[in-house]
Amino acid sequence: MKAKEIRQLSDQELNNKLVSLKEELFNLRFQAATGQIESMSSIGKIKQDIARVKTIMTERKNNINREA
Repeated sequence: MKAKEIRQLSDQELNNKLVSLKEELFNLRFQAATGQIESMSSIGKIKQDIARVKTIMTERKNNINREA
């Protein structure tokens, strides 16, 4: 998910997105532990999306308006 797309979400949608991404990361880690995961790179992509969401949440908290 692109940062521009994430910035268009409301604060509540950002919170919901963060929760769903964390759940997805947990499921992928569980699959990796049991050897059922198809692509390990998907874990990195989910972590990156979580970081993007958290960054945008912090920007809004600190009233920083950035367009990338």
